[in-house]
Amino acid sequence: MIRIVVLWMTLVWSMCPKAETLLVVGDSISAGYGLDKLEEGWVALLQEKLKPRGIEVINASISGDTTAGGLARIDALLERVRPAWVLIELGGNDGLRGLTPTQMSANLTAIIEKALAGKAKVLLLGMLILPNYGKRYADMFQRVYGDVAQNAGVGLVPFLLEGVGGQDSMMQADGIHPNRAAQPILLEQVMKQLAPMLPAKTAQGAVMAPPAATK
Repeated sequence: MIRIVVLWMTLVWSMCPKAETLLVVGDSISAGYGLDKLEEGWVALLQEKLKPRGIEVINASISGDTTAGGLARIDALLERVRPAWVLIELGGNDGLRGLTPTQMSANLTAIIEKALAGKAKVLLLGMLILPNYGKRYADMFQRVYGDVAQNAGVGLVPFLLEGVGGQDSMMQADGIHPNRAAQPILLEQVMKQLAPMLPAKTAQGAVMAPPAATK
């Protein structure tokens, strides 16, 4: 009898719809560095927005991470999470450390290729580097995101901190990390590009099934 119940519960569980997952692989901008509560960060706000649609957001962001660090851990993350979407917010620390844009491009490309091989849709979140690193380096750094996204055929947010970077009222004292007031703006930047990648939904919020084929 117990075996029958266990088998029945297993069958019912397997038939229940499972939440799809969205994986964020980023650095301190996505890890909520400097915020009083992680719930204030844009990734947490994204989870709040997508939860009613049955999408679970997994934040695998680490403060100080580089594109090389992201590449080193992406295989394990993809295996564990098996995401339907991957958001990549890396590269800022590469720029701050003066690492070569060529290597940064190669790392981002490799991360994207691995995510695509796992059947995930990918959105790349771009950054700019401070001009005091030199115009030539800053220009090369900025071009990486557009070139990588175009070559890989994935979505792109050209500059995640658009409307935030350089605004004292939106930045923490270090001038690098966005403050609490900036987080909804970051979310808006992401959603502009992410929304078309998500399943359609009705006005009531239910996910719409694809139309039945007609003969």
